[in-house]
This record gives sequence, C-alpha cells and structure tokens, in this order.
Amino acid sequence: FAVPLVWLVLSSVMSNAEINRFPPALWPSGIDLGGYRYVLGNAMFPRWFVNSLIVSAVTVAANLVLGSLAGYAFARMRFAGSRVLMGLMLATMAVPFQLTMIPTFLVMKKLGLIDTLGALIVPSLVTPFAVFLLRQFFLSLPRELEEAAWIDGCSRLRVLWRIVLPLSRPALATVAVLTFLTTWNDLTWPLIAINHDTQYTLQLGL
Repeated sequence: FAVPLVWLVLSSVMSNAEINRFPPALWPSGIDLGGYRYVLGNAMFPRWFVNSLIVSAVTVAANLVLGSLAGYAFARMRFAGSRVLMGLMLATMAVPFQLTMIPTFLVMKKLGLIDTLGALIVPSLVTPFAVFLLRQFFLSLPRELEEAAWIDGCSRLRVLWRIVLPLSRPALATVAVLTFLTTWNDLTWPLIAINHDTQYTLQLGL
C-alpha cells in the first residue's frame, strides 16, 4: 500500500526528463527541488491552500449535520414515500458525475455562483453516501436507548444529539474523512466551475 506514496515522493524530486522518460525511471539520478521551489514560490499558493481548506471544511461540516438529520429520519421515522425516496437517493449513487455536471453547472450559473467557492460547496452540501452510511449505522443502534430517552421527556432532536450521535462517532468519523479526501482531491468540478486564479483550489492551481 506504500508503493504509490513512495513513488509520489521519488517522482517529486526527479527532473522533467526523468519523469517523461519511457520506460520511467524507478530511482532519481539526483535530487531536483525545482518543482518545490516553483510551487512554494508562487504568490497564489497560500490562497489556493486556504480555498481548498474552506471548501473541504464547509463540505465536511454540512455533510455531518445534514447527513445525520436525513439519515436519522430515514432510519427511525416512517412517512409516506420514505422507501421510494430512499430508493431514489440510492439510485443517484449509480449515476456518474459526467451525466450531472452540465445540469449542475447550469443550476450554479442560475444561482450566480459560478467562479465562486460557493459553486464548489453547494453541490456537495449533503451526499447520498453520507446519508446512506449514517442511516445504516443508526439502524444498528438499539431502539431501547431512544425509547428510554423519550420516556424521560427528550424530543427527537435531543435524542439525536444526546444519544444517537455520541454512539455514532465511528460512522461520523468515516463520513468526515472520506468527504474531506473526496473534496480536497477533486479536480474535474473546480476545473469546470472556476475561471479566475484567485478562486482556484490547490488541486486546480497545481
């Protein structure tokens, strides 16, 4: 599992000629730090880093909050069409991004968010993956804990906050890590939605 990381480190200190050579060099003939100097010397690098941090942090926070609320609703509340809605939501997980990027772009354009960080945040405020994962974890929790809290006079929201979420830390951590990595490493959507370099994320800037 460490091979990609080792290759990443080694290739970062190779010269362009070594990187583009075929067959590729497995070991650098010398240490070339030109790439590091070029990136770190770029005046926009700190801005790109902060942009990526903002987008990733807001997206993670939104997915934890909205995903928890939606997941709990699907896990514990029975309402008309709940199964249909859950099925439709799961179906969207099978739809490739290439099918939705044009409609998403048009919606963001109508909202006036193109070329802003909002265009990167709004489409990912809550994802089907976060809702599904949290719902499945909530279903595994014993109902008796919630029923005892209701007897003590807790509302559903208070039960979620005081009982369910503290027991769901593993699932919340999983959602947070995977959402952060997906958002941080995203290149395709920022490439479509962002034009000015002041709004670039780190991946797009590099």
